[in-house]
Amino acid sequence: MKLYKLLSFSFVLATLTSCTFTENITINDNGTGKFSVDMDGSALMAMAGDQIGSQMGADAKKDIDSSFTFKQLFEEKKDSIAKLSPEMQKEIKKLENFVVKTKMSSEKKEFLMTLSTDFKNVNEMQDILQTLSVLQKLEQGASTVSPFGSNFGDNNSKLSYSYDGKRFSRKAVLDTEKLAEKAKDSTADMSKMMFASSNYVVKYHFPKKIKKVSNPNALFSEDRKTITIQYPFTDYMENPDKLNFDVEFEK
Repeated sequence: MKLYKLLSFSFVLATLTSCTFTENITINDNGTGKFSVDMDGSALMAMAGDQIGSQMGADAKKDIDSSFTFKQLFEEKKDSIAKLSPEMQKEIKKLENFVVKTKMSSEKKEFLMTLSTDFKNVNEMQDILQTLSVLQKLEQGASTVSPFGSNFGDNNSKLSYSYDGKRFSRKAVLDTEKLAEKAKDSTADMSKMMFASSNYVVKYHFPKKIKKVSNPNALFSEDRKTITIQYPFTDYMENPDKLNFDVEFEK
């Protein structure tokens, strides 16, 4: 299946029904780690198989288990990228090493997509989700370049992570100018409706035991090295600062 067709389908899936988006971060002892966002759209496979079939054509009859890097996709779109501003090209280059993995089975009613990359330091991952929204610029009017749709990541905030071995912080700072622009956007209510029943989950694994988390809804793993917090997707899109929290580790 061509990369663009697969990405196009995932966008259709994400906007038709409730999905669960999970933001994963794993930090190793030396500070390196892995970042990923998972989308589970299996609910739609169970409810709307016929509609999916019409979108996918002959590919709907096949099980899909594929992976590719954004570097491959960018090679296909190199002419479009060359027309972008140097600043935007620099932003897009941040995504080159991301890997997109897709598993789809009509028979098993399964659709899973993962966007992942390794990092040398979690501080490198500033605004990485917002960069995804830049991908729509690759083709005029296209909203299908980003695996999770053009609005994903563009939630009117600047997201940063920090980790020094003693504390971890996830912090989104609201962009008031963008919020004002969004208030005038007639498509905002439509986006809210599309994702009203979706969830956004953060699941972070650390090399040390956690002493405390500032979010009272955090769930701990048995070894107290992993936390999981679930939010309504509307909070992620409309009130991203609600997803801010700090973690303190045991000495």
